[in-house]
Amino acid sequence: MIHVLASITVKASEHYAFLEIFKANVPKVLKEQGCLEYSATVDFPTEVLIQEANPNVVTVVEKWETFSHLQAHFTAPHMLEYKAKVEGMVEDVSLKILQDA
Repeated sequence: MIHVLASITVKASEHYAFLEIFKANVPKVLKEQGCLEYSATVDFPTEVLIQEANPNVVTVVEKWETFSHLQAHFTAPHMLEYKAKVEGMVEDVSLKILQDA
């Protein structure tokens, strides 16, 4: 099983518009072969000292059956459309691709 954590830094002024576009794409992603989980999360404010909270970061939590399924996801037509729609809204993206230990 493949787990993905994608941290997307969004311009503050585009945060809600970005989330609307993202959420509209979720049903399409969940229909992809091998997709087990795909959701957007945002930092939960706490007083935990080691937490790095950033209100402009959207963390996408994904779970895929195999790495091949994830690779196909990157070039799916709806993902290319999504990337074009959010291009000017996103400041930075970092990706962690993980496997079960």
